[in-house]
Amino acid sequence: MRLSKRSAVLIATGVTGAMLLSACGGGGDDSGSGAGGGGSDGDGGTFSIMINEPENPLIPTNTAESEGHQVLSTLFTGLIEYSAEGEVQYTGVAESIESPDSTTWTVTLKDGWNFHDGTPVTAQSFVDAWNYGAYSPNAQQTSGFFSNIQGYADLQAPTDAAGNVTGDPVATEMSGLQVVDDLTFTVTLAAPFAQFPITVGYNAFYPLPEAFFEDPEAAGTLPIGNGPFQATEEFVPGQGFTVTRYDDYGGEEPAKAESVEFRVYADVSTGYTDLQAGNLDVLPDLPPDALASIEDEFGDRFLQAPSSGTQFLGYPTYDARFADPRVRQAFSMAFDRQAVADAIFAGAYEPADSYIAPVVEGHRPGICEYCELDVERANQLLDEAGFDRSQPIELWFDAGGGHDAWVEAIGNQFRENLGVEYTLRGDLEFAEYLPLLESGGVTGPFRLGWSMDYPSPQNYTEKLFGTTALPPGGSNYFFYSNPEFDALVQQANSAASNEEAIAGYQQAEDILLQDMPIIPVFFQVEQSAHSEAVSDVVIDVFGDIRVAEVTVN
Repeated sequence: MRLSKRSAVLIATGVTGAMLLSACGGGGDDSGSGAGGGGSDGDGGTFSIMINEPENPLIPTNTAESEGHQVLSTLFTGLIEYSAEGEVQYTGVAESIESPDSTTWTVTLKDGWNFHDGTPVTAQSFVDAWNYGAYSPNAQQTSGFFSNIQGYADLQAPTDAAGNVTGDPVATEMSGLQVVDDLTFTVTLAAPFAQFPITVGYNAFYPLPEAFFEDPEAAGTLPIGNGPFQATEEFVPGQGFTVTRYDDYGGEEPAKAESVEFRVYADVSTGYTDLQAGNLDVLPDLPPDALASIEDEFGDRFLQAPSSGTQFLGYPTYDARFADPRVRQAFSMAFDRQAVADAIFAGAYEPADSYIAPVVEGHRPGICEYCELDVERANQLLDEAGFDRSQPIELWFDAGGGHDAWVEAIGNQFRENLGVEYTLRGDLEFAEYLPLLESGGVTGPFRLGWSMDYPSPQNYTEKLFGTTALPPGGSNYFFYSNPEFDALVQQANSAASNEEAIAGYQQAEDILLQDMPIIPVFFQVEQSAHSEAVSDVVIDVFGDIRVAEVTVN
């Protein structure tokens, strides 16, 4: 599972002349079927898809993980969209996003987009949603995504040295957001950021209707979006819900299925059993023990695709045992990534050798010196750091996701190569696991995955390891903070060209590769399977099923 994925390209926007990304690419195609549902000429019917329990209610600005995102991406459409390969497409609400200087951006919307309650999608819908997400008393998980907008700091409540809130923010609206008219608003950034237009397809930037602000709690269980499907019943924790096609969708192509059942499972193996029995139509992720036989069993209904996803073990840098980078470097060198991939994933996963995924421009293969097995050096570093080997370490992972086998395999190598015993802590489901990480409650290396929110190396650096990404407004669950790293990221954000930006993010990555706040383990391959009841099933580079394109047979 991931927190927020062919060759995903960092879109270049030069600073000479007006910067413009607009009206390119096509829309979605068709949508899908399900167990027991029937369609006519690929248009209609119903199908079912597995998800795990979303961590939070279904609010775009409070969703920073894969399960909630999969649902929200069917209910909402943002300013831009991304193709299955990760390319920017102007098939969303924006007609254009342009700037003369990479600092002040003018966003022009297309006319004719409505929310599912019939109210129009306007410039105010975006401005209000972004202010809500940034306002710290609302405690939205994606708050940090608005941190480069002018006035963001004014929406943050003051805190003392211990992090306790000591007062109210001085403002409720960011000064950098201004509505010009119903179809136009401007975004003024605190510093130039040439990649800004490619970021706004992420769910944090979705619009919200006026009805949301009347009762945000209710909107979390019965979201009112503007996407190809609409929620006509409440989401039930532990069960899910069924969404129906929105016939007045403003996009270029409506969904093909009449309805989709999002079905919550606690364990991917149970989902696989239901898929085999014909009781589930789409399984986005597969249990590792199915990989040896699944191609023979499912044939061309077994799907593999490039991924932006990485699997890693994060360190609780606040824990004294893992505060020394030499300890973190040592554990990273103490196991054979290829051997684990071959044994658990039939060789489908690639050993990770950097922090930026291969599908993103800016990836440099083989740059992680601490990602190669080197038992002698690992033991030397542990000794230099004075690590107490007499005490076992705890290895944490979320239950039901098929992670126990590979985490245990790594633990066995820690025991053999370092003489350090381990205990497995895999008793929490994903929706329970993330809050524990956010609160700094784990006591050893912990399993996590990351898939890009948008195609830029900035998403693998600042949005995962930056100080602005510390919880509760971001996904820096390692509580890592390095001023030199932050400064390099900001320089890259303000770069005058794509090439300069990439070089800056790579410099920031070089610091991560020495500090090692996480152990890179695998680069993922997206693997899913579906029943005979559906076709045209596509899993994209973000790891999402393209729900609106699925055809019910």
